[in-house]
Amino acid sequence: MSELREDSSGLAKSQVVAVPYLSYEEFGRRFLAYAASPERIAGAFGKLTGEAFEFGPIGAGPGKLAKLSATVRLGQPRLNREVDDIISFDLVIPLKVDLLIDLAVDRYPFRVDGTIHLHLTVRTAEPLRVLIEIADPQPSNVRINVASATRRGELLRIIASVDHEIRRFVARYIATEIGKPHIKAATDIDVGARLDAAWTL
Repeated sequence: MSELREDSSGLAKSQVVAVPYLSYEEFGRRFLAYAASPERIAGAFGKLTGEAFEFGPIGAGPGKLAKLSATVRLGQPRLNREVDDIISFDLVIPLKVDLLIDLAVDRYPFRVDGTIHLHLTVRTAEPLRVLIEIADPQPSNVRINVASATRRGELLRIIASVDHEIRRFVARYIATEIGKPHIKAATDIDVGARLDAAWTL
């Protein structure tokens, strides 16, 4: 690279500027870190923020006599990036649940706080792609705290397997959401196609 400068006589002369070269390996590492930046990943999952979904009523407990229904709200995701031999992320999505157990003769409300934990891994693939793989959400990835105002409510929570049902439905919902186009677009970067498009322009 060079710049044109004027000497004392007013004539332009070329001045060589040193270029800080990188090895192919270092360039690749920097490129991956940039392509799979925390901002890019957080932006994709940030669209889940404030989303609410409902499930139920579903039968639960002995004889499926108890009917569970709930409204689940998702909060702002938090992201931690690990850079080692492999670049990976731990994504934590807060959630709040308003749960109701209906026994026909009585109703018991519950307040639930918790988090959803997802693991993401950055991969490279042919012909020239950057993939951000998301481990399939499982009920074990959903951690919750269920609060009831009464002892009877706490006993009913255990009998009706309330915790398991919440984890199962939340995991299934998140699995559906991460399969949607805007998440897919942010986690599958076709570098070759983008370079070709830029070259055409």
